[in-house]
Amino acid sequence: MSREAWVVVGVVAVATLVGAVLLAVRVIRTRRLLGTLGVNGKVAFYGALLYTILPVDLLPDPIYLDDMAVLTGALLYLGRLVRQRRAASAPLPGAPDAPSDLDRAGRRMP
Repeated sequence: MSREAWVVVGVVAVATLVGAVLLAVRVIRTRRLLGTLGVNGKVAFYGALLYTILPVDLLPDPIYLDDMAVLTGALLYLGRLVRQRRAASAPLPGAPDAPSDLDRAGRRMP
């Protein structure tokens, strides 16, 4: 292999490593949300981190594309869980703003 080819391989390896590290940092930042995401969110979070850290990979380690795919998938899944939780806890349109404005029958108090 020529010297130029090795340089290209090195640049690609460094670029994928940087991408994997940036994705791992984003996944770690989502850790504060784990209390609200339930068991599925915790499994996705810890599973993605373990796959990234452990030496067992689908592709050899100089190529971090599989790690990046797992981290991206976990981020997408965790983002979807966050949106679902927020939608479930958001008040319905036209509903009273504060639950304290309602009596036990659900009618607005004067």
